[in-house]
Amino acid sequence: EVQVVESGGGSVRAVESLILSCTASGYTDSNYCMYWLRQAPGRGREGLLGVYGGGGYIHYADFVKGRFTATQDTAKSTMYLQLNDLKPEDTAMYSCAAGTPRFGACVRFEASFWGQGTQVTVSS
Repeated sequence: EVQVVESGGGSVRAVESLILSCTASGYTDSNYCMYWLRQAPGRGREGLLGVYGGGGYIHYADFVKGRFTATQDTAKSTMYLQLNDLKPEDTAMYSCAAGTPRFGACVRFEASFWGQGTQVTVSS
């Protein structure tokens, strides 16, 4: 059974940084996607980025390019999300999820397995 576990959220001030981590265990090969998404109070869920379990190209949503950076440790099935220059509007529940690639890519945020989420709160 696949399990997804996130960690690393917290409360920070504007312009500070945080690193979130996510591990997807239970896959028998690297043919899977890992995603970061977030949901702010009163807003819909939005996808931030997707990575392939075996490494390679990282798909970023346009609005996070330049501030949020993902790295992977494929041997540990772990993905890290560095959040830089945080703003109050980045306050949200950040969730990691995993799913099957669509046409070999991880760009559609179609996930089957979800972590419990980790809260990020940014004060001005």
